[in-house]
Amino acid sequence: MNQAMWKSAAGIPIRNLWVLLTYAAGLAQFGDLVEGDVDDATELPDLLARYLCDAVERRLRRNLSLAYRSDERALTRVRGRINWLQTETRGLLQQGRVACQFEEFTFDTPRNRLAVVALRSAAARIRDTTTADRCRRLAGEFAAKGVCTVRPTASELRRDAIARHQRDDFHMVTVANLALDLVLPSEEGHEAKISRLERDEIRLRRIFEVAVAQYYFREFHGRDGWTVSRQKRIKWKSSAHSERARALVPGMIPDIRLDQGSARRVVIDTKFANVLTPKLRGGHSFVPANIFQIFAYLASQSGSGSPLSDVAEGILLYPSVGVDIDEYMTVRGHKIRFTTVNLAATSDEMLFELRSKISS
Repeated sequence: MNQAMWKSAAGIPIRNLWVLLTYAAGLAQFGDLVEGDVDDATELPDLLARYLCDAVERRLRRNLSLAYRSDERALTRVRGRINWLQTETRGLLQQGRVACQFEEFTFDTPRNRLAVVALRSAAARIRDTTTADRCRRLAGEFAAKGVCTVRPTASELRRDAIARHQRDDFHMVTVANLALDLVLPSEEGHEAKISRLERDEIRLRRIFEVAVAQYYFREFHGRDGWTVSRQKRIKWKSSAHSERARALVPGMIPDIRLDQGSARRVVIDTKFANVLTPKLRGGHSFVPANIFQIFAYLASQSGSGSPLSDVAEGILLYPSVGVDIDEYMTVRGHKIRFTTVNLAATSDEMLFELRSKISS
């Protein structure tokens, strides 16, 4: 597969954003879906729209899912059950009709509406005219099947539960949610002007963070005694505090925590930035604020009665920017590791690097 290389505004080279998107969307279980070529002019919303189109086309090749929908109409012949009250009240018999209550199969389901809304939203916001036309064409295929363009509510989507065997529906809905989350401007509107892929640090940072967390959950959780939790809030273990301190002191939410039974705990914080920062008098150093942050995660839990907390390890995980780093120091019994993963490597190499951060 021919994959181009480009850099973010921070100079972070990325070769295979599709792999990160696949893990971020929770789609790594579908290994054959990790594909797609990009060039250095590609914009993130355009790439997400292409990803969405691929998912929708895959679904359409197998025909969309149908569902029963309750309906009530005045008809010229009986269908389902007759609503005699409505028939009499509206004088339908004199018109040669009866009010009928019935169930019918329809393509107008919450999952299909979500897909068409995502397609229409992407078409209106991306610059790649070819992909925009593709989005509109696919949205038109949904419309031709009677799917409306009103975005389903969260409760409607919950009721439209996707069965285990409906792999393609799960894929389509997941990618549609991802596209809507990352293509649409935020409520504040400050992201509306951000579009260039190599300058879109906010979205790339989020994709990197979620993709890494999903990778470790998929590859480690439930295996060899590992349990993996993402963004689990931890509390300060204070021996005493003033009346308002607990309300004013901010909480701590590390990106990932991995526990291997009672033997090992690893706390990971991802940083979509250069691992090194220039020093005022020349040379480079690790970013002080990041060190303080990971140490606070670890030290604040020590002495709480949990042996795991007393020896927990911390990992600050960065993308490589021109140099690969893997260094560590042990402070008050806690090993803190500063390490990078090369996003410019092949997908297999990149995923191997991530695994090695825990295995080594």
